[in-house]
Amino acid sequence: MARKKGRNVDGILLLDKPSGLTSNAALRRVSRYLDARKAGHTGSLDPLATGLLVLCFGEATKVSGWLLDADKSYTCLARLGMTTDSADADGQILQRRQVPAVDDEALEDVLSGFRGQQAQVPPMFSALKHEGQRLHELARQGIEVERPPRQVCIHDLNATRVAPDALRLEVTCSKGTYIRSLVADIGEQLGCGAHVEQLRRTGLGPFKGPSMWSLETLERLSGQGAGALDACLLPTDTALADYPAVTLAASAAERFCHGQAVSADRPTEAASILTVYGPDAAFLGIGAWRDDGAIAPRRLLVQRTARG
Repeated sequence: MARKKGRNVDGILLLDKPSGLTSNAALRRVSRYLDARKAGHTGSLDPLATGLLVLCFGEATKVSGWLLDADKSYTCLARLGMTTDSADADGQILQRRQVPAVDDEALEDVLSGFRGQQAQVPPMFSALKHEGQRLHELARQGIEVERPPRQVCIHDLNATRVAPDALRLEVTCSKGTYIRSLVADIGEQLGCGAHVEQLRRTGLGPFKGPSMWSLETLERLSGQGAGALDACLLPTDTALADYPAVTLAASAAERFCHGQAVSADRPTEAASILTVYGPDAAFLGIGAWRDDGAIAPRRLLVQRTARG
């Protein structure tokens, strides 16, 4: 059997995705720089969007699901008075309307209605599927279908007026939230419509306002050998920094790595999921508390290095 191409690379890279590139294209490019055998990302950004794209390599792909479920933060430039079919600047203009004079108090009244739990209708230009076909594929054929609303949560939402027809929004939200839909809905509440002109992801889960690597820097480092790029990777367990941790003794760690539930002192944090380490500080994987107080393995890592 032919050996898979690439090398074993384990860790997380925080990429500053440029505008105009899909998330998958960005992942392929970085994977090529690293010559990584296995890679994935933790939630797509629109081609127009820039900012934090968390890339997982090797064993780190086993924790990507926890990042997919994590909260996200964005900054956004919302252009008022114009709606587009995609709700962003890449779409076709549907309507232009006059932007009314809205004072800070009236704007805050509108924003307050979007904070908290709510039902949001996904945009047609999205990767969601309808009867097996991507919505954005239907949208490009001029077909619009009914989309059931989804429950999302806007944890934080603030706006600064930067021009008579533009707002700078700062948003922290749950998974599944479409900023384009949020902006379009805010525009309708203001009576003039709106679309996303610029969008930047600034945080995801435990990565809040982090330092990120540009594609240009990674390309330059790729010419300096594998070690230069490997130094850009974060340990796998950084993706789970928000969860409590437990360290096992050697015998318990060995049983845990063989898929057995083990006993341990429960930390004070009330969480069903936790990160599990061995006595040498090696990150073993993710565990879950059972009703009997034992830790059952949820996701185990291959121990190729001392950590991550």
